[in-house]
Amino acid sequence: MNTIVRNQVHPVVRTEFDFKLDQVPRFWMNNDPFLTRVFDALSLTFPDGERYFIQSVRLFRDKITDPELEQRVGAFIRQEAQHGIAHEKMNQVMRAQGMPVDQFIQRINRVFKFELEERSPQYNIAMTAAAEHLTALMAETFYGKKETLANAHPYVRALLAWHAIEEMEHRDVAFDVMQQVGEVSESMRRWALILTTLMMIGFTLYRANVMLRHDGFSRWQRFCMIIKGLPWFFGRKGTLTSIRKQYFDWFKKGFHPSQQPIIRQYNVWVDTLAATNDPIQAGEAFWQAAQSKK
Repeated sequence: MNTIVRNQVHPVVRTEFDFKLDQVPRFWMNNDPFLTRVFDALSLTFPDGERYFIQSVRLFRDKITDPELEQRVGAFIRQEAQHGIAHEKMNQVMRAQGMPVDQFIQRINRVFKFELEERSPQYNIAMTAAAEHLTALMAETFYGKKETLANAHPYVRALLAWHAIEEMEHRDVAFDVMQQVGEVSESMRRWALILTTLMMIGFTLYRANVMLRHDGFSRWQRFCMIIKGLPWFFGRKGTLTSIRKQYFDWFKKGFHPSQQPIIRQYNVWVDTLAATNDPIQAGEAFWQAAQSKK
């Protein structure tokens, strides 16, 4: 039997932060249009995705009898709401760049509306728990090695650091709701991660391609960007390939998110924020404390 708690932190509700996103250049990631637009496409999902997560958890809130879980759910909801607000500001920046943000939002909202109205509560909480597993891996994915975001603009790097920290803090909340009151089968839990992963990758790459077209790149240029850029994520030493073990842990019998250790420099972010009340300084310290590739 797997050990349930190896390393665990609890959600902390923090006030809304200013990441000065209006000062971020157009291609803020390595000055690379493809990498920038992939990250932008993922960010686009968050405001409405966070609302979907909240609604999925609320479907079971009246069944929760554990006071501690109820408290964690409340913090989870407030954290997710703050994330949505921050990423909506990123959406505003993309709108100003001429990106079809509202078109993307309308489409994803139709998907979420269908899921909530036509799928079972069990399906929705399983999908939410799976998505939380993916987003909780953001910390290790992007901040486990210093080189990964070395050429990212520090303001966006700070935004992603804050989001990653809080996703890690509440990574087990939706899972515990699913497990304790959701009545979700093991097969549904496992399939949810596969479906969530395919949807996230598909939607992200589709949006990135559309945004690159709005940036003025031809079909051939976009094709070349994809061929060149995908190995950064999925190559033999790709950013996402590097966390495959943590990803596949989900499929183990008896898996629980808190079995996975928190990123080693977690306290650097927490302590720097406490000392400065500046999320940009905290994000910079968090990134600086990452290990370098050997």
